[in-house]
Amino acid sequence: MTIEYKDSKRIVASGIGTELGGVGGWKELGRFTSSSASVSITTPTLANKRYLMILGDARYVSSESALTPRFLFNGDTGSNYAERRSLDGGSDTTAVSQPEIVLGSNNITSPAFTVGYVSNLASKEKLVTGNINLQNTAGAGTAPQRSEYAGKWANTSNAISTVTFKNYGTRQFDSGSEVVVLGWDEDDTHTTNFWEELASVSGDGTSTTLDSGTITAKKYLWVQAYGSVATQMDNMAFQFNSDTGSNYSKRTSLNGVEQTAASQTYLRLGSGSPTNGSLFGSGFIINNSANEKLLISHWNRNRSTGAGTAPERFETAGKWANTSSQITSVQLIHNGSSNWDSDSIIKVWGSD
Repeated sequence: MTIEYKDSKRIVASGIGTELGGVGGWKELGRFTSSSASVSITTPTLANKRYLMILGDARYVSSESALTPRFLFNGDTGSNYAERRSLDGGSDTTAVSQPEIVLGSNNITSPAFTVGYVSNLASKEKLVTGNINLQNTAGAGTAPQRSEYAGKWANTSNAISTVTFKNYGTRQFDSGSEVVVLGWDEDDTHTTNFWEELASVSGDGTSTTLDSGTITAKKYLWVQAYGSVATQMDNMAFQFNSDTGSNYSKRTSLNGVEQTAASQTYLRLGSGSPTNGSLFGSGFIINNSANEKLLISHWNRNRSTGAGTAPERFETAGKWANTSSQITSVQLIHNGSSNWDSDSIIKVWGSD
């Protein structure tokens, strides 16, 4: 996989179907939104695509004991799934010969948001990888929980034609819960891309803030960024709608070490003060007006040039505890001593 800067400064990773602005990007194959409380929600029949992206918006029913989202494919409830997952950076849990793939097993009593990817070649086992942000107790005073999952469906004769997003046993999701499946194939020539570019803004060397400016409010957001500084970068973070109140919380794995922060004035992605340095990564956000905004993101920070120093990695699950409006601008900030260089860029994609 190679990272490229395309026309209009599109950031793409060639070879995995992310050339979003042109021909053959991620296309919506199917979705289902529940109109009432239900145990599971299943997409309509999906076109056969080599790679799938699954967006899951799980709403919690207050009368239920817990929320434990999971996937199954083609209505198969046999013992044909296996999985590995880690909750909050803890030791891996494995399960084999299962009737579904569990995304997070902490029995949480709050909404959750997941982004998963599937390799969907009919003749091979279907490999799934993804992350889920589990909101936890409402409000910025409590950090969310996060789970990383890897699963497989041991079917080697059929491509995935439906995706079911379900709760455990007879537990229900609340109305408004949704599963959306996107597809990509190298032979695609369509222009009906799911992700629409909402903003693309470059640094100018005069500020520690990269601001998207006002964007059209969309239910799903995908933020991509590259940032570099001349002398010092510290406490890289997002703010939304220029909100500087104590309305953010986060859970981050920094090089495998779990960190939490609550009631913050920004959604911190990672800490530390490297000399010089650069940052590259992206994050997905569920952007429902009446719900806390949940973020799933991954970042690579280069503390020092040259192959003699390993980069740092951040996996961050965060939330903005605003339940009255959608995100209409995104700020990438840091509080180090130098401004974002002119080659820094923030891009925001969105879709309803």
